[in-house]
Amino acid sequence: MRKWLVCTLAIMLSLGAFSPAIYASEIRVSVDGREVQFPDGHPYVDQKSSLTMVPLAFVSDKLGATTKWNGSLKQITISLNRDIIILVIGHSYALVNGKRVDFAGSAVLKNGRTMVPLRFISEALHSNVDWQPSSNLVSIMSSVARVPKGTWIWDSHILKQDQDQILNFAKVKSVTSIYLQIDRDLDPAIYEGFIRKAKKEGIQVEALEGRPEWAKKSAQGDIQKFIAWVKAYNSSVGPEAGFTGLHFDIEPYGLSEWTTDNKTILESWMDNLRLIEKESKGSGLNIAIDVPYWLNTIKLPGKDYSMSAWMLEKFDSLVIMNYRNHALGGNGIVENAQAMLREASTLNKKIVIAVETVKSNEGPRVSFYSMSSDMMDKELQSAHNQLAHYASYAGFAIHDFKSWQDMK
Repeated sequence: MRKWLVCTLAIMLSLGAFSPAIYASEIRVSVDGREVQFPDGHPYVDQKSSLTMVPLAFVSDKLGATTKWNGSLKQITISLNRDIIILVIGHSYALVNGKRVDFAGSAVLKNGRTMVPLRFISEALHSNVDWQPSSNLVSIMSSVARVPKGTWIWDSHILKQDQDQILNFAKVKSVTSIYLQIDRDLDPAIYEGFIRKAKKEGIQVEALEGRPEWAKKSAQGDIQKFIAWVKAYNSSVGPEAGFTGLHFDIEPYGLSEWTTDNKTILESWMDNLRLIEKESKGSGLNIAIDVPYWLNTIKLPGKDYSMSAWMLEKFDSLVIMNYRNHALGGNGIVENAQAMLREASTLNKKIVIAVETVKSNEGPRVSFYSMSSDMMDKELQSAHNQLAHYASYAGFAIHDFKSWQDMK
């Protein structure tokens, strides 16, 4: 009797090995801490294989992969970055990047829906899967390898070289947004060709500009010219080659006035941000602003309201320069990000967490410079696991493209 109980418990603790008394509607699935709703085609446990099965649409909608169905071959192709998984309905094996992998059960057609084994697909796409029996919950945590990422390209002249090399690196690293500094002396056809290629790879390109002096009222003419140039360019090329957003990196705390006349520089910075809001209105461009992770501690002049909340109300997202090379502990990536993530969640806006790979003179715990890309990914995975449950969390950004590319 005791042996039977132990065996039964072991089976129930494995993913998908539920008691027949647990019905399909009771099985819950979460991705990165957020529970998934299934309007139709609910997950269920296959009683023969004890596998948790989910609709194929879940794989594309929630795990970010591309799925294709070949009806004549009854074949499913799932691709994400460089990973390709091929399954055939009824077959108890798959081809993963060309290699045969056997597993219990198979993909099936049920009530007109294509259902696939959850654990197998998730782990083949490098996600971590955990079964929590107390709540009938299958918890999936994305691998940082496929978390959306942005990166800065400060020298747009590199587009004259091998654009395919740039985009191949970006695709492998799950880059979904490139912040590209604009040089108006560069032939617009170069931007057009690059953006067309990037969009075909699912990568958006934002027009990047800014410097500390752009916090001063004297810079308003330059701000207007930049926005006007991007709008004119977009009108000339159409949506398939247009910039999707304006990306501002102003950083007024680099000015001497930040300490000597803080109130004045804050007020002029706010005036210029209002100008950006006004000039970009109706353009269809998303607006992102680079800010330090501590901006929530800066209050509006004469008010008890944070500068970061004020900016979140006006713009689509903030990219917080959370330049630390350790995820956990005091003054780490997670601790420094949480306050502004809470603000943005309340305001239904997005926060991108930026880290540094350029050599820094600010101390040994600021940049991933001289560290390997594997070490950085390990820290970003730890940060992702802690931050993914915030509704405002929108992935990472790596500063900058060149130094990231040069990492070991």
